[in-house]
Amino acid sequence: MAATRRPPKASAEASASPPAEDVAVRVLKKYPNRRLYDTQSSSYITLADVKEMVMGGEAFVVRDAKSGEDLTRSILLQIILEEETGGVPIFSTQMLSQIIRFYGHAMQGMMGSYLEKNLQTFTDIQRASPSSPRA
Repeated sequence: MAATRRPPKASAEASASPPAEDVAVRVLKKYPNRRLYDTQSSSYITLADVKEMVMGGEAFVVRDAKSGEDLTRSILLQIILEEETGGVPIFSTQMLSQIIRFYGHAMQGMMGSYLEKNLQTFTDIQRASPSSPRA
């Protein structure tokens, strides 16, 4: 029987973001009133602005203004939720149910890596195709 092992939190987060020496990471602060503050532009921004950063390939991190906790994944999931509820969803109910079933399963870490690699391959193929819009 395979042992259930989860990757250390630091290494999972490190693989999700580019190394600091390669890219200057923009810092966004999230305040208790749910507002996001962009420290680079010294102004409040919306989730739509954060989505534009993602679409533009900008490196950023979202930190809780009080505790400094990394909230980047939470904000990205919020953007996905808004996209899923406001148009044609990418994820079917069946697919979301299957993903949920992987949490706490021995294959959880492997599933995340599998999805990430396949999405990257799909993006690479899309970029290489002259008739496809750039992802």
